[in-house]
Amino acid sequence: MHRRQFINSSALGFSGLALQSMLQRDCAAADHSALMDGVAHFAPKAKSVIWLFMRGGVSHMESFDPKPALTKYAGKSITETPFANVQDPERLKKVRVVVVNDANGQQRNKIYPLQIGFKKYGQSGVEVSDWFPNIGGVIDDISVVRSMWTTDDNHGAQVQFHSGRHMLDPRVPTIGAWTTWGLGTLNENLPQFIAMGPRFFDKRDGHYLGPAYDSVALTVDQKHPLDYAKPEGDITSAEQRLSFDLINRLNGLSAKQYPNDAALHARIKSYELAFRMQMAVPEAIDFATETESTKSLYGFDQNETRPFGEQLLAARRFAERGVRFIQIQHGSGAAGAWDQHSNLKAKHAELAMQVDRPVAGLIQDLKQRGLFGETLVVFATEFGRTPGSQGTDGRDHHPYGFSILMAGGGLKGGVAHGATDELGFHAVESPHYVTDVHATILTQLGLDCHRMEVPGHKRLEQDFGHPIQEIIA
Repeated sequence: MHRRQFINSSALGFSGLALQSMLQRDCAAADHSALMDGVAHFAPKAKSVIWLFMRGGVSHMESFDPKPALTKYAGKSITETPFANVQDPERLKKVRVVVVNDANGQQRNKIYPLQIGFKKYGQSGVEVSDWFPNIGGVIDDISVVRSMWTTDDNHGAQVQFHSGRHMLDPRVPTIGAWTTWGLGTLNENLPQFIAMGPRFFDKRDGHYLGPAYDSVALTVDQKHPLDYAKPEGDITSAEQRLSFDLINRLNGLSAKQYPNDAALHARIKSYELAFRMQMAVPEAIDFATETESTKSLYGFDQNETRPFGEQLLAARRFAERGVRFIQIQHGSGAAGAWDQHSNLKAKHAELAMQVDRPVAGLIQDLKQRGLFGETLVVFATEFGRTPGSQGTDGRDHHPYGFSILMAGGGLKGGVAHGATDELGFHAVESPHYVTDVHATILTQLGLDCHRMEVPGHKRLEQDFGHPIQEIIA
């Protein structure tokens, strides 16, 4: 039997992990000379990132950026309002259309009124939608960025928010990949980049950095937390150890013959990590030691909130154990559940209920455990929704201005930074392209974003972004 056949047919079954979970130092792309040394460029304020992404496009006007003018001018066309210039063709040029004359991603001219009320919360008095009362309750710990913009009017913007590049451009590494490429591991028993929830259609993260920087997909299921995590048949730990040793010896022989084979080096290391992960991953998602009060923070006592709450509690436990980047996506379906072209009021209310309490609970839990200062939490989406109506009760995709939340990790709380115009159309005050979020994250992790580059893959200035200094404490 050939070595490859032996590995593929063995009871270990870890080949699915081989090119995903290891070698932040030893195996990236062919450009090994460009690898980071795992040491921060300057003193970091944060150690880990919990990245929460709402797939489909959350309406900024009905979440964190209230626009009473929408109700005032409801039913009128945009040209009938004092704000007709928002549709000046020169102001709309930044969007690059992937599918010309697509049914979605169009200009919507009839003003659609706000579908939910707002209140001021906390000492800061930042206004938050009535759909997010629990997040409102912790708003003094959050920076709201109300002036995001992007250039894709369709759901390729999900890829763009993670990578900084438009769908029409070649695929490049995501912010999770750059984070793990730039920093050394804090826990040799766990992958440094974990993903939970429904993935956007680009299944890769590392791209030219190499497969070692792809995220490892996990589920909150102790019996089956990740694919290929257990042997297919009955085998003891001692027998596994013997099998691993034999496989490593065989791989070692090939490594001498092919010293520049990055995939082979990744495979050798990943077998070792896979062996350790069998114990470390199930333990990290074992909530038996968590108190009922902690579980309640995350909404374990409600059917609507429990699924997302379980993922967020797992995220806290992974961050606690040194995982660098935990990415959780919410909203199933090809485009994402937040994509309300119709029935916006009912669907946004339902989806907000699923995430509001767990997100607030995560912030409270991190604070009470002394982890908030070193854990950066992001609540984002690919774009907003149009001020105008699509059909009778929906909003279309809107890349010109939208909102995200950032908290912890040395950022300010109780801040509403930037602004859109009166209709929520354009980001007009302190506008931020999506890579500004990336640059802010890397800065708080102690990394100079302009040094995040490898030979042969020149990055554009827009790829690096600029830290949002106004929200950094």
